[in-house]
Amino acid sequence: MHYTRRDFGRLAAALVPLAHTGLAAAADTWPARPIRLLVGYSPGGAVDVIARVLAQHLSAALGQSVVVDNRPGAGTNIAMRTVIDSAPDGYTLMLVANAAAANPSLFHPQPFDPVRDLTAIALVGRVPVVIAANAQSEVSSLTRLLALSKVKPGSVQFASPGNGSTPHLAVELFERAAGIQLTHVPYKGGQQALNDVIGGQLPLVAVNALEALPHIQSGKLRALAVLSPRRTPILPDTPTIAESGFPGFEASVWYGLVGPAKLPAPIVTRLYGEVEKALAAPDVKERLAQGGGETTPGPRDAFPKFLAAETARYARLIQDAHIRLD
Repeated sequence: MHYTRRDFGRLAAALVPLAHTGLAAAADTWPARPIRLLVGYSPGGAVDVIARVLAQHLSAALGQSVVVDNRPGAGTNIAMRTVIDSAPDGYTLMLVANAAAANPSLFHPQPFDPVRDLTAIALVGRVPVVIAANAQSEVSSLTRLLALSKVKPGSVQFASPGNGSTPHLAVELFERAAGIQLTHVPYKGGQQALNDVIGGQLPLVAVNALEALPHIQSGKLRALAVLSPRRTPILPDTPTIAESGFPGFEASVWYGLVGPAKLPAPIVTRLYGEVEKALAAPDVKERLAQGGGETTPGPRDAFPKFLAAETARYARLIQDAHIRLD
């Protein structure tokens, strides 16, 4: 029996509604097995911490285990590719941060398009970035950092959670505004960067306040500036970057839950609702507040709009500042 191209076309068209019917049926019984929550950073960092708190709430609400799967590397692109390539069935999700919006402009060729390749489910929270130094370092203040860097450009190294991370981009822009040159040392997560600065291998770190705060409180790190619009209550004696003479460089790390593109609407609605309930829980609020952050509940369409706007903002920022990954 011979089949024409038209026959195959008709067959494919007939299968489309069947595929949609299958997805709808699967959505009705979701979740029927454990859910994987990807994190593009090493264990122990802020994204990992928030993911585990969120996973605990979702597990209880959904009646299935939500297992955190750490896949660091390539500026979170490895984990991102995993979620993009997964079936849109609600069993592979990812807690993302700013890299989801920045990486499309930082990497060439473009590794993904967040608006096209992802389903933005819910914005979880945000935490300000802090610049801190080893407590024994000669970098005792932002003024001292400027002086050292101008005398010998590139002599001061700073660690960050990775190439293209929000702390990295914030310091890159600060360098240009201040007319200084620092040497960037990227890590695969904030905790690894902090460990080396605390250990004295590097003098300076740019990281989110949630990760830095315990080490600042213990005296192992000295906070030089917070990159929030106002002073944070958890570090009341630390000046903002604007107070230090550089307004317009406020930066925060945000967190959001995503899935692959074409995630069925009933699953998205269920997940969004459960995340909103989790954001109202005292332990989630407290965990973010301990690092100077806040939960960010909002309407269902808030995160898709925010992710699209952030992607466009980073594209302009990276182009205007001529930022490239080495």
